Amino acid sequence: MQKRELGRSGLEVSAIGLGCMGLTSSYDPPAARAEAVSLIRAAAERGVTFFDTAEAYGPHKNEEIVGEALAPFRDQVVIATKFGHKFGQELSQLGVDSRPEHIREVADASLKRLRTDRIDLFYQHRVDPNVPIEDVAGAVKDLIAQGKVRYFGLSEASARTIRRAHAVQPVAALQSEYSLWWREPELEILPTLEELGIGFVPFSPLGKGFLTGAITADTTFDSKDLRNSIPRFAPEARDTNLVVVHVLTRIATRKQATPAQIALAWLLARKPWIVPIPGTTKRHRLAENFGAADFELTAGDLREIEDVLAGATVQGERYPPFLQAMIDR
Repeated sequence: MQKRELGRSGLEVSAIGLGCMGLTSSYDPPAARAEAVSLIRAAAERGVTFFDTAEAYGPHKNEEIVGEALAPFRDQVVIATKFGHKFGQELSQLGVDSRPEHIREVADASLKRLRTDRIDLFYQHRVDPNVPIEDVAGAVKDLIAQGKVRYFGLSEASARTIRRAHAVQPVAALQSEYSLWWREPELEILPTLEELGIGFVPFSPLGKGFLTGAITADTTFDSKDLRNSIPRFAPEARDTNLVVVHVLTRIATRKQATPAQIALAWLLARKPWIVPIPGTTKRHRLAENFGAADFELTAGDLREIEDVLAGATVQGERYPPFLQAMIDR
């Protein structure tokens, strides 16, 4: 697996990482624990060195699984986890909490669940409007000084928030949604990251599965699957949104690849400091996703994608309302 540096941080990771959220949450049914551990270890054995988890996934169960799976590989991998949420009985009761004392509590709890003595990359999961970002960055700076954390990251933060945080403690990476059907980061976020030397870690790089071509207008999801509540997965939006999949399929056929591989290769071609983190619960999808690092899109391929998408508009919001409200504007 090729390596990439996240911006100018000095943190080097595999060109494609593994997003572990779906192993325990959001896309029901979750994987059995033994299967999840096995899949994570299979990724590490393929040369993947970047693994993404969070206290919110499960909650807590995901970090426990990642910690168990990566214990034999700990010194060869980079583990990213996140702080900044408070929990209720239902997903819709999810809230934010980035008080410095809470950040410290989460760090200590995550270290235990991950079976490690340091968190390689500690993201603020969502910006907390009630806590100045300078206080958040300062709390993580203290954790770095204590050796509990190596690098600081943000998720779904605005350009202004990124700048304010970076002035207190250098931000190594921003994690936000970015893919062929969500390109808003190109307007302000990517230029800001390039200027400041911050890496970019796109989550949902395959559009929560839509860009794989496996989802059609007739697809139904498990009753607890988050996609049931996402507007752009509504049946009336899917036909319109399939235009993105059609162009990926055409290029994939020409290159003897899959639509998912072309979608990931497109992200890798955007900037050398972009590291997508697709997730899966299936071993064959693991091999497919990581194989995208071997595909290079030509200038003609990239132009074809741009030409088709220039006249296309993706229908529907990317989150249900309660999650949409957490986005830092």
